[in-house]
Amino acid sequence: MMSVKLYLLLIKASLRSRMQYKFNFLFSVAMASCIQVSEFLMVALVMMRFGNIKGWTLYEVCYLYGVMMISKAIYRTLASDVHHLEKYLVSGDLDALLTRPVPVLLALMTQNSRVLFAEIGQGIVLLVISMRVLMAKGQIEWSAVPLTALMICTGAVILFAIGLATAAAGFWLTRIESLQNMTEDASQTAARYPLALYPKWLQGALLVLVPVGFVNYIPTLYLLRHEGGIGMLLGTVGVACVALWLAMRFWKLGLSRYQSTGS
Repeated sequence: MMSVKLYLLLIKASLRSRMQYKFNFLFSVAMASCIQVSEFLMVALVMMRFGNIKGWTLYEVCYLYGVMMISKAIYRTLASDVHHLEKYLVSGDLDALLTRPVPVLLALMTQNSRVLFAEIGQGIVLLVISMRVLMAKGQIEWSAVPLTALMICTGAVILFAIGLATAAAGFWLTRIESLQNMTEDASQTAARYPLALYPKWLQGALLVLVPVGFVNYIPTLYLLRHEGGIGMLLGTVGVACVALWLAMRFWKLGLSRYQSTGS
């Protein structure tokens, strides 16, 4: 509980410092909104022309997109600089975090925090639109609302675990930007759409090597398409717990091998 209180206190202080520059904050929110909207509109226009892709309708893809967007936004809001560990390793700024009377990971997670209002807001809009249509069709019921919230939480944990494990590789590799492009950026972009669109080897990679498929696709098979049973959701929770445990172990191992820059 003390760690949680300390984390919330540090997050609050970091957010307050960012809000001092209101124009920069509002401009960044507006730009992020434009980027996210344009990306989804391109997909929506294609699906509106052809109706569906391999049996997946526009509103089902909209649901997948929304869950992934919110899960990623929560992860980047609560642990922003885990994704930017490389700059701490290269500049030697990680040494300063080591001198603080708090765990290094806790200190890193609270650096430069910012609430991704644009991504969270647009994700909610996509979910509301898609779920209203799917409810009207009788494809889902109101019980899907709390289950969707559970999906988003477990999805954020899985994305955090992937990001933390990738960051921990930096203790050996130092330069990890290219690795992050594959394990985080590219994989998350791919998982915004049904994995059924991809070849089998890529589906396996997105479920085993980098398990982003468990963020939205696997639980959605149960929730929207009624495939696989409740085990789909329980399995997703299990994957989130195992992924987090493995990532934390890998982080501790990497941190024990860290050699200071001497700064």
